[in-house]
Amino acid sequence: MLSRVAESIYWLSRYVERAENLARFIDVTLNLILDEPVGSRPQWEPLINATGDEEIFAEHYGVANQENAIRFLAFDQDYPSSILACLAKARENARTVREAISSEAWEQLNEAYHFVRDSANAPLMASPSEFFRVIRQHSHLFNGILDGTMSHNEGWHFADLGRRLERADKTSRILDVKYFTLLPTVQDVGTTIDDLQWSEVLRAVGGFEMYRKRYHAITIHRVVEFLILDQDFPRAARFCIDRANESLHRISDSPTGSYSNLAEQLLGRLRADLAYADVDSIIDNGVHEFVDHFQSRLNDVGNAIHDTFFATRPVDAQQRQFQTQS
Repeated sequence: MLSRVAESIYWLSRYVERAENLARFIDVTLNLILDEPVGSRPQWEPLINATGDEEIFAEHYGVANQENAIRFLAFDQDYPSSILACLAKARENARTVREAISSEAWEQLNEAYHFVRDSANAPLMASPSEFFRVIRQHSHLFNGILDGTMSHNEGWHFADLGRRLERADKTSRILDVKYFTLLPTVQDVGTTIDDLQWSEVLRAVGGFEMYRKRYHAITIHRVVEFLILDQDFPRAARFCIDRANESLHRISDSPTGSYSNLAEQLLGRLRADLAYADVDSIIDNGVHEFVDHFQSRLNDVGNAIHDTFFATRPVDAQQRQFQTQS
């Protein structure tokens, strides 16, 4: 497969996943605001801060209220990580490789893009939660169609690799938002407010019901264990890394447990560290510090994937400069 085609498939999958997860982040914030007591601190500023682009937001929007936050995160075409911008880039990548994906997948992605674009030109929706639910549904349909109509060959594994890495990153981010920025005060730990926020975080990743079937009561240790270390929940970091590792080895055609390139080596180490991690150590050493290090290692894996498969010519491992579409 041409590196250009592989890169486009990899990134279109990442962008669709990124758009879905941003819709999840916004929706969970809406639900938190509806359920919290009157007078609680608004949660829009922590959400903006979680993107790392609070300076861009402040320059163009100023006050972090609901309307400004949704306009910025969902519809701002000049903000490269907005839902609309992500779907536009996913659509453009898909357009350049239409011969490599099914027509059904293209049509679904095109429909999702036009839905968000048309919504951007309308007054702010009366039911924002419904809007973000439809975005999630479009993403689920796209992934289901891609999985059901595209041969599970090298191209599909690049799509799955991008999807899993993006999902692992975003699950860790929403956990970090809750643990590091959302909780108002230390005194709220263990209170109804705390339980409510953890419940909404689980709902944000579609894991509330599966968590309750396994653990019942909500505790910090169990939520962290479920979102980071669970081997069966499809949005848990460990599950995503395991599946990404499988796809990477299918692409390289090298045996699992060995490595033939830097990307496999780095991803294999990350997978092994998650397999042997324990939740007590994660919490004792700091959830934020763990997540920050995890995201840094994901970036290193992304760099190595770029250098190994997408760079025009090999790049010295000591002098790599990551070039992405993000």
